[in-house]
Amino acid sequence: MQIAAALATLLIALLQSWILVLEMFLWTRPLGKKTFRLTDEFAAASRVLAANQGLYNGFLAAGLFWGLWLGPEGVAVRLFFLGCVLVAGVYGAATVGKKILFVQGIPAALAIVLVWLAA
Repeated sequence: MQIAAALATLLIALLQSWILVLEMFLWTRPLGKKTFRLTDEFAAASRVLAANQGLYNGFLAAGLFWGLWLGPEGVAVRLFFLGCVLVAGVYGAATVGKKILFVQGIPAALAIVLVWLAA
């Protein structure tokens, strides 16, 4: 169970890292615009806001990597940052689009359950 919990946490951390890249570096590029369904005008106008948002995703990833690095002593750290990802996923689903719940929220909830069961 500990391996499954660690793998789930790692996948969430990698996902948050990828979101950082999309929002900070690819927002105005074809992949970023396609991923978030952005017009050229909106991507350009919201570039700085997206980069700021991407930075927060990076903090979530860093916290998850830190929790993994701590090993068994990092369970509380992992649960905290997975909880943050879950809240972000629920809030994003409520304010931006339901897809965010399935991309961020539900995977984070599953990881929380696995980490909790492995503890």
